[in-house]
Amino acid sequence: MRDTLTGSRIRERRQISGLRQAELARQVGISASYLNLIEHNRRRIGGKLLVDIAAALAVEPSVLTQGIEATLISALREAAADAVGQKAEVDGLDEFAGRFPGWAGVLAQMHSRVVSLERTVETLADRLTHDPQIAASMHEVLSTAAAIRSTAAILAEPGEIGAEWRDRFHKNLHQDAERLAESSKALVAYLDDSESADDKSGIPLEEAEAFFAGQGHHFPEIEQGQDAGQISLDDLDSGAAKTVAREMLAVYAADAAAMPLDQLRDALAGQEVDPLKLAARFSVDLPTVLRRLAFLPKDLLPQPAGLAICDASGSVLFYKPVPGFALPRHGEACPLWPLFTALNRPLVPLRKRITQLGRTIAEFECYAIAWPQAVTGFDADPVYRSVMLVLPTESALPARSDASEVGTSCRICPRNQCETRREPSILSEGF
Repeated sequence: MRDTLTGSRIRERRQISGLRQAELARQVGISASYLNLIEHNRRRIGGKLLVDIAAALAVEPSVLTQGIEATLISALREAAADAVGQKAEVDGLDEFAGRFPGWAGVLAQMHSRVVSLERTVETLADRLTHDPQIAASMHEVLSTAAAIRSTAAILAEPGEIGAEWRDRFHKNLHQDAERLAESSKALVAYLDDSESADDKSGIPLEEAEAFFAGQGHHFPEIEQGQDAGQISLDDLDSGAAKTVAREMLAVYAADAAAMPLDQLRDALAGQEVDPLKLAARFSVDLPTVLRRLAFLPKDLLPQPAGLAICDASGSVLFYKPVPGFALPRHGEACPLWPLFTALNRPLVPLRKRITQLGRTIAEFECYAIAWPQAVTGFDADPVYRSVMLVLPTESALPARSDASEVGTSCRICPRNQCETRREPSILSEGF
């Protein structure tokens, strides 16, 4: 449909340039009536005339013929799907974007900003609940404030207090006030210093994940046979983060050796991703396949893949995000994710189409399995881990009716009718 809107784009660009229809027609050597038919999409246009009109409007011919980019159309479609209490005419998106490219861009940009702010709220809510530094600082502030209040209440009581005791209370009040000021400044400084999303200091797992993200989750040196222990970890500050990263690199190296990149490239060429077939072809277990697919170069899969690994308590041990896939770092995640339901059915491979709720609705194909770690002796209880591969579906495709709805966490999940809800959501209709 886009090539039939060339006339609408010509009219829009002419009006932006401040040209009258007759003036533009004169510049390109056609009649004003013929240009009027073109601008109302009643005459097709191409060749030299299109080039001349583009030159007169000071734009590239492709701007008039192709119009708005497919990514902008997709963004508008997502904005329409996320609208609360409104139903947009999605069938007319191409025409709207072609006739009003500026407004289309503004709408897409505002929707993108809403998405970004929602993710920030999710991150902060998770962090305010579980960050040990914040918890300790808040405890210090509140306990000191309580001590000041108690001392002040004693001094405010009617009746005589001996000079020695009054001086002692005044001294305690002064010391507590200084302590409150220092702890408050420390809390503010901590929050200010950690505003950046790249700041993962003090959190070994997130610091190691940031290191993997900085490498694009792919290590060509290991793919070429280099020992994982030779990978430099100088960018990591803490010894704990280096230990976590070193363990994950060892797993990466073992997976790469079991499924060599060149052979895997041949196996994926022109084929739909099927983890079970890959496991049979390379004679490896399914967790190896799921981890391996998440750490491939960008050109091997149609879209980037997400990954989550947890232990039997549900604690996330490694998290690789993809756009739209949000999982709380410190617990209280939605229990409906296949990552967690797999723990109830160890060694049973799960495949589910998942729709993640929120201001943006994202759909994923998820593969998960829980498996026991190696035991060290007889009669030892098995220790399970679970892994989930997350493959985004194409946004242009309609949502499937059999997709399961999940949220991020109960606190910010809009799905009120849910049997697994643990607490009311802070989100309300139209928030």
